Amino acid sequence: MAVRPVTLGLDLGTTSVKAVLLEAAPGHPSGFLVLESCTRAARAEAKSEAAGSQGQEQDVRRIIQALNECLAALPQHELQRVGAIGVSGQMHGVVFWKTGQGCEWIEGEPAPVFEPRAVSQLVTWQDGRCSSEFLASLPKPGSHLSVATGFGCATIFWLLKNSPEFLKSYDVAGTIQDYVVTMLCGLPRPMMSDQNAASWGYFNTQSQSWNLEVLRASGFPIHLLPDIAEPGSTAGRTSHAWFEIPKGIQVGVAMGDLQASVYSCMGQKTDAVLNISTSVQLAASMPSGFQPPQTPDPTAPVAYFPYFENTYLGVAASLNGGNVLATFVHMLVQWMADLGLEVEESSVYSRMIQAAAQQRDTCLTITPTVLGERHLPDQLASVTRISSSDLSLGHVTRALCRGIVQNLHSMLPFQLLKEWGVKRVLGSGSALSRNEVLKEEVQQAFPLPMSFGQDVDSAVGAALVVLRRNFNQEP
Repeated sequence: MAVRPVTLGLDLGTTSVKAVLLEAAPGHPSGFLVLESCTRAARAEAKSEAAGSQGQEQDVRRIIQALNECLAALPQHELQRVGAIGVSGQMHGVVFWKTGQGCEWIEGEPAPVFEPRAVSQLVTWQDGRCSSEFLASLPKPGSHLSVATGFGCATIFWLLKNSPEFLKSYDVAGTIQDYVVTMLCGLPRPMMSDQNAASWGYFNTQSQSWNLEVLRASGFPIHLLPDIAEPGSTAGRTSHAWFEIPKGIQVGVAMGDLQASVYSCMGQKTDAVLNISTSVQLAASMPSGFQPPQTPDPTAPVAYFPYFENTYLGVAASLNGGNVLATFVHMLVQWMADLGLEVEESSVYSRMIQAAAQQRDTCLTITPTVLGERHLPDQLASVTRISSSDLSLGHVTRALCRGIVQNLHSMLPFQLLKEWGVKRVLGSGSALSRNEVLKEEVQQAFPLPMSFGQDVDSAVGAALVVLRRNFNQEP
């Protein structure tokens, strides 16, 4: 019997790099098995020479070092079976390099690896150099998505104005995941998926093209914009052996980490994926034929991102999730300290969830937006309907958990999910998995069949898209 090929999935995240090995398993409910996985912290933060304290940059050498460490930790006999590679990574960011000089392949011991050479630092999605005044001065994009600081095209505009000499040093650009695919395949120019292009701004998802006329009229260096290709389609083949992965292995066009993470656990197109970790995301695949509005609306709570097979993801992304609960716990611990009592945050968290679980209902109302929202940046948190009978820890914690879920529901109501054809909600994320009260509130706000404990994993999603394309199944 022939040895079944293995698919390698890579995710180049903001804080860590992950590699997974997937094998098709037709008899398994999910259709695949995760054979091995490895995660390494990137520890890549670097100072920004041009943008100072507003800049958020990462050292590409450290990111690639973490990637190589992941590959080294995987069983080398399994890497010999790799038949295809899928790649995803942090969206919006931009890295620059010189054609043909982006890396050097080191053929020595213990394994062949590539190391960055004529490459800039990665300006990440968290970069804050583009002020609201600067963004207002930029040309209006021909896209349904707004442009924000940290978006690739906005960063390039900023560099054009403030560091024009820097841009003259490089002739190509892409996201960090586009860079990795380009280096693995030895491509002269990067191929970029519409998922990553849309995250840069100035990209029209309907025509699948950059806003070239708008950009050219503003003096934008359009030669830096990558060519567009379908996410997960073949970008090229490995130009060198990489660890035990042979030369000539298919590499997919890089995807966005948002789309790959949703894809990793969305079993049916009628599933919605809810992730409550530090922040909150609720995403669902839009019905076939859906087209987003023609112009950007910064005040809209739902954004529409390119997904797969010419479809879109509708996404409500709240800034207020597990971080709000953590802020509340920290406040309680601080109050205790001010009263001369010492208590561990972990014990406060478990006890307040216990108290809220026993308090099934409350009239107390908490709007938990301590961090505002992208569509309502000036909104703060508030507590209303306070009565003397609703001041117990159970009442307040119940109201806080309810507030987090109701805030999300105000952005993407249950009725709208139903109109999109959603039939089930898959719950994931660290804050949701350890909080029974949040689960109860989710079930009350979104009365659909629920499944908790799903793994949302961009590296698995990236591998799965490529694996299914190779098995001629629709991603």
